[in-house]
Amino acid sequence: MMHRKNQYRGDARPIGVYVHLPWCVRKCPYCDFNSHVRNGRLPEEEYVEALLRDLESDLELVAGRRVTSVFFGGGTPSLFSPNSIGRVIDSIADTLGFEGSPEVTLEANPGAVERGSFRGYAKAGVNRISLGVQSFSPTQLQTLGRIHSRDEAVTAAREVREAGIDNLNLDLMFALPGQDPVACLDDLQHALALAPTHLSHYQLTLEPGTPFYHRPPALPDDDSAWEMQARCHGLLEESGFEHYEVSAWAQPGQACVHNLNYWNFGDYLGIGAGAHGKLTTASAVLRTEKPRLPGEFMARAGDGGARRAIPEHELPFEWALNALRLPGGASLAEFEVTTGLPRWVLEQVVGDLSRRGLLLTDEERLVPSALGLRFLNDVQAAFLDVRCTQ
Repeated sequence: MMHRKNQYRGDARPIGVYVHLPWCVRKCPYCDFNSHVRNGRLPEEEYVEALLRDLESDLELVAGRRVTSVFFGGGTPSLFSPNSIGRVIDSIADTLGFEGSPEVTLEANPGAVERGSFRGYAKAGVNRISLGVQSFSPTQLQTLGRIHSRDEAVTAAREVREAGIDNLNLDLMFALPGQDPVACLDDLQHALALAPTHLSHYQLTLEPGTPFYHRPPALPDDDSAWEMQARCHGLLEESGFEHYEVSAWAQPGQACVHNLNYWNFGDYLGIGAGAHGKLTTASAVLRTEKPRLPGEFMARAGDGGARRAIPEHELPFEWALNALRLPGGASLAEFEVTTGLPRWVLEQVVGDLSRRGLLLTDEERLVPSALGLRFLNDVQAAFLDVRCTQ
């Protein structure tokens, strides 16, 4: 067994903070996230108190490190009031401190049922909104179980701008039930008309455990889905967007700081029900996980949750799962820094993938080819075979 080179001390780099708010109004049939339908009163104050205890319990792992991004995900975080969101932001600022002007993202559902206003969130410190639109087709919105209409999505985007929040992401899916390339492009054109700075554009997949998985709708075949993706990519490029991650597009300079940290195998705290984190110490890379059920999380908040050191032989695969999602590729120097492993451990798998035309490489970077991006799961899985011994 090779010992990790301790190049990366725990206080060497800033971190992100992910905050999970697990409740939603209605569970969508395609969703496999840790989300729970709100029944009755939302335990907002109790949950925020639990979040603050959870944050406090993790501080020992990140002493001296500062925060570059905060991401409120769910569930539907905008069910929580601006005051509650502000309390969490202020606590992160007070206990860890921010590096420069951090990116603070709040996921929001365009439905009119949600509390608070975007002006209130902006005042609380949110400077980036991610709207879960998914489609602008009334038929598709109904099929997908969304609680908002097309008009409500348009109104929400306008209100984000009016609140002074200029950084707007739209989530949009393609290859939806019964969708053809013309309808897919129409959805994207509606999204572009709202002038987002960022688009998360991803294919609907049937995830185990979801209603769609157990009762599958009729989806477009692979060739049709590929045509939709190709035509949408062309339109996005024509519209000035840069393809910087497999399913993420951004206007120049507007790539998501928080998600780039994930994909570069950076460190982040995960607080809230079911939240995962990844933290590097002088001797190990840790994965953290908090109790999944909201009630259990609130009862146990403050105990630190589960912490697991990633075995050395798993680190190349963990790294590849993230870094190879970037069309621009991954730095071998960063591989060494973030895993503590020498780059030579990758030589055999990189050579094999290169010969198969799935990976392009020079002395400093690994870049997925166009074919490699299409079969990215196969490329990533190859890194399960990396051996960390000479």
